[in-house]
Amino acid sequence: MGEQKVSLVKSQAQMQRFVQHLLNDVRALEHMIDKGMFEKNITRIGAEQEMCLVDNKTYKPVNKAMEALGIMKEYEWVETELAQFNLETNLTPRELKGNCLRQMEKENNEKLAIIRKRVAKLDTEVIITGILPTLRQINLDLENLTPKKRYKALMESINEQLIGNSYELRLLGIDELLVKHDSPLLEACNTSFQVHLQVSPENFVKMYNIAQTIAAPVMAIAANSPIVFGRRLWHESRIALFQQALDTRTTHDHMRERSPRVNFGSGWLRKSILEIYKEDIARFRVLLSSDVQEDSIKMLNEGKIPKLRALQVHNSTVYRWNRPCYGISPNGQPHLRIENRVFPAGPTGVDEMANAAFWLGLMVGMADFHEDITDHIGYADIRDNFSKASRYGMDSKFNWFKETKISGKDLILKKLLPIARQGLKNHKVNAKDIDKYLGVIKERTTKHMNGARWQLRAYTKLLKETNRDEALTCLTASIIKNQKDNVPVHKWKLPDLKEDLTTYHPHDIKVEEFMVTDLFTIQQDDIIELVGEMMDWRKIRFTPVEDTKGNLVGLITLRHILRHYIQAKKIKTKNKLVKDIMIVKPFTIGPQATIVDALKKMREKKVGCLPVVKGHELVGIVSEVDILQVTGRLIERLDKK
Repeated sequence: MGEQKVSLVKSQAQMQRFVQHLLNDVRALEHMIDKGMFEKNITRIGAEQEMCLVDNKTYKPVNKAMEALGIMKEYEWVETELAQFNLETNLTPRELKGNCLRQMEKENNEKLAIIRKRVAKLDTEVIITGILPTLRQINLDLENLTPKKRYKALMESINEQLIGNSYELRLLGIDELLVKHDSPLLEACNTSFQVHLQVSPENFVKMYNIAQTIAAPVMAIAANSPIVFGRRLWHESRIALFQQALDTRTTHDHMRERSPRVNFGSGWLRKSILEIYKEDIARFRVLLSSDVQEDSIKMLNEGKIPKLRALQVHNSTVYRWNRPCYGISPNGQPHLRIENRVFPAGPTGVDEMANAAFWLGLMVGMADFHEDITDHIGYADIRDNFSKASRYGMDSKFNWFKETKISGKDLILKKLLPIARQGLKNHKVNAKDIDKYLGVIKERTTKHMNGARWQLRAYTKLLKETNRDEALTCLTASIIKNQKDNVPVHKWKLPDLKEDLTTYHPHDIKVEEFMVTDLFTIQQDDIIELVGEMMDWRKIRFTPVEDTKGNLVGLITLRHILRHYIQAKKIKTKNKLVKDIMIVKPFTIGPQATIVDALKKMREKKVGCLPVVKGHELVGIVSEVDILQVTGRLIERLDKK
């Protein structure tokens, strides 16, 4: 779960001490590898489960992580995460054999059930999903940061590295997201199911290169993060979102290369795990410090095994999708692991375990089939595969061995599943469990239905039936319902507003959640005839007037247009311009106001619409029709009751 005893680097002296410990840790690690001090001849697996906390009526995120931990003090396996609406659990490491997969799923489901039962006392629900559909930009303000020293120090350190003025999200899918944010807490959008595989030092290079090669297809079939702030984007939007959330770079008029702290890697591993650690130290400045007391070199000389705390702290601030990990086993011997970070949380416990089984089987199976996987495929190809898989999920067409092109479906069914099956079989994993979990992957692939495709189909369906906020709420409610039943996602029905959303509370909806953002606007010097035609073409009653910078300067209503034409018919006048008839200072509202605020203001001011402004910039518009869409279904629901 990460080293918690860390702090912001406040002086050069502190930085120098920490870097010295960091260099000593690298030397100590190199010594332990050279002397063969690592645990061998055992393959263990483990996992970390991240989740979101939501209100059990509105299904929006709630900052109750600290309260939840307060009523679960007896459980050491549950911990905080970056935001106060997140929790994380650790699953017990176990050897890859026998019924290990079934036991891991059972443990995960039991822990989720315990958390659900406890947080129910806080009127809170738990959901496991790559990106929470009801998450809003306001939920990512720094006031929602978990109040722990580590997280505050991390946010401050990343902000100090920021070259530009803000963090930017730019993603294009079915919809488009282009938004600025003032903090790296955007990272908290992402929740994942991180799977660990213990490997021996002499096999680390071979196994890490395999992990890089299979990252794209395993992510494609597991994709479950297509919706961000109500926009339909990449099938696994976590990939771009995580990188952009922590990307401190900005554009320049030169071609200097700077690597993001979230990255896939720069090339094949050739000699040892040390290449990764050394590259990350050389490429990325220290973000966090720790009051390291141990002298790793001295401990080795005394016959003790160091924890390499400085190295672990730095490693926790560089986010490779396949990350190397160092640890000490219960028997006191050090070990190495590969942490797979590409899997999103959800859609269900059985889906997560199926993803893990597929990856683990491929890792050990590929190792049996290929001594050096880099002989069969180029690094540029696997990097390209990773990019395509994050965008298109199981719809991707991959570059594969011997420069062939193959669809995601054929690659998984014809090539990868047999290898994964044989790999698990060779490790004597229970045959029924292999059939169960790899059967889920097979059915998911055959039916062409994973979490991302289900969410995209479901949300698109709901948008045709209701407003965006209710659609997202219903989608989230349906996900939670299916998770509790632990039904694999390829068997889920599409959500139904009447069945899946029995309660809906729109009173606290923010204006930004139901306002119209696809605006048709005009400028002051446009002729009235243009405005009239536009309003007729688009069947709209209100047209905002903005300047060249996007600032609101006025409003034209259908009533103004009618009045103009009536007067023009009576009296011949010169062609008037927008500025001659527009409302110069229209009543406006901010995006963070609630629907109740908007309704009250429209009623008091006797207006049919409110332009939505942030500062002076026009960001949307709300009309009585938009409010009626929200309240109409509420009235229908109350009538049924």
